[in-house]
Formats: sequence, C-alpha cells, structure tokens
Amino acid sequence: MTPTELVLRRREKCLEIAFADGARFSLPAELLRAESPSAEMRGHGGSGRRLVAGRRHVGILTIEPVGNYAVRIKFDDLHDTGIYSWTYLRELGEQQSERLAAYLSALAAAGQSRDP
Repeated sequence: MTPTELVLRRREKCLEIAFADGARFSLPAELLRAESPSAEMRGHGGSGRRLVAGRRHVGILTIEPVGNYAVRIKFDDLHDTGIYSWTYLRELGEQQSERLAAYLSALAAAGQSRDP
C-alpha cells in the first residue's frame, strides 16, 4: 500500500499520489483539509465530527513523512495535526466524489460556505 509517487502541487493546491497497482489520485487540498484525520476534526473530545467551512482556497505548505506509513500535511490555515496514512489517502482517492458531495451537502445543511 506504500505509494510509488507522492507529489505536492502547490500551485494547483493538490497532492498527487500513485500506487504500484496503477491507481493514481489527485487530492484537492480542500478535501484533505475537510477530511483531516486529526482528533480535533474527528471529534474525539466528545463534540462529534467538526465541519470546516471557508476552505475553498486552502493550500498545502508542506508534507512530511511519518515513519513508513503516512504523511503529516501542514495547510496554510496552519492546521497540521492530522496524520494521513497511505491507506487513508487511497480511501480518499477512491471515494473522492462521494466525500466531496457529502462535504458540500453538510455545508449547505449548516448554512455555511466553501468560501472564506
């Protein structure tokens, strides 16, 4: 499940990831930020999953390896506590359309916007 390629495209605001089986995904920074696996975003403090609005233009500052199994992504809104495992990044790639639709639906239901 280790990627064969991982490329940060700052200008395009996305992370490209490729796997040995030929699967390749371009993951938008906005989706990565909205789907952050951090405890804060997942609601491990008992508050439930946190919805993040206003991140249409969020960018990625850096990606740094975490062992041989993941990366930590630092976004330009300074969120940097999520550790994205290779398995999770693959899952996001495979479910990108559904997750983006669910995110947009949740924003609409909350009366919030992707725009800052």
